[in-house]
Amino acid sequence: MPTETWFKDWFSSPYYHLLYNNRGDDEAFDFLKKLIHHLQPPLHSNMLDVACGKGRHSKALAEMGFDVTGIDISFSSIEEAKEFENDSLHFYQHDMRLPFRINYFDYAFNFFTSFGYFRTKREHDNAIRTISQSLKPNGIFVIDYLNVHHAENDMEKIFEKEINGIHFHISKWFDEQHFYKQIQITDTTTNSLKHLFTERVAKFSLRDFTEMLSSQNMQVQEVFGDYQLGEYDIQKSPRMIIFAKKVQ
Repeated sequence: MPTETWFKDWFSSPYYHLLYNNRGDDEAFDFLKKLIHHLQPPLHSNMLDVACGKGRHSKALAEMGFDVTGIDISFSSIEEAKEFENDSLHFYQHDMRLPFRINYFDYAFNFFTSFGYFRTKREHDNAIRTISQSLKPNGIFVIDYLNVHHAENDMEKIFEKEINGIHFHISKWFDEQHFYKQIQITDTTTNSLKHLFTERVAKFSLRDFTEMLSSQNMQVQEVFGDYQLGEYDIQKSPRMIIFAKKVQ
C-alpha cells in the first residue's frame, strides 16, 4: 500500500517521467488551444498552473501570451522547469496544501488528475483553499480529473511496458474510496528489481468537487467530458473537466 507521502518520492523519480513520457507537448498544446479558445482570456492574464510537473502546460500557456506561474512539490521537476523561465514564465517548488499568493491570479489550472493524492479530506480542502485564495474575485479555476465511473469500467488491470531498457509491470485496482496503481520497475540489463511505487488517487465525484469548491467560495460553471471539451457523461466520459468561478 502507498505511504502517506508516496507522491513526493514517485513524482521526483526519473522513472515517473520515463513511464509517462508519451504525454507530449503536442498533446498538451492541442488541449490548451481548445481551452483558451473557450475561455477567451485577455492577453497577459496571470495564470497559475498547480502541480505543474516539469512545466509542459505552463510553457504552452506562456507561448500563447499569458503570464504563467507553475508550482509543484517536486524539487527535481521544478529545477528542470526553471531552465525555461523568462519574463512571463515562473516556477516555484511549493506544496499546494499551503497558501501561495492572495487575490493574484485571473486563472488557475490543475491538469491530468494532479489532485486527490492526500490522505485526509482536510488536506484536499486545504489545497482547494490555496487555489481559491490565489484567485482574484471572479477568477476561473479549471480542474482536469478522471471520471470515476469510466475509470472503474474501463480499467486495464495488468499491463507491461518496456522503455529504454527499463521494464514496467503495472497493476491497477480500486476500493470504495481510491484507485491504486502499483508500478514494479526492473532493469532488463541486469534483471534486477529497482523500485516499487504505488499510486493512490481519491474517487472524487462531480458532487464531491462541487461541495469542496463551494466551501471555498467557488461555484461550478461548466463540466466537460474529454480533451475536446465534449459533453460530460457520468458513465461514458473519460475525463471530468470542471470550470469553476470564484465568487466575490
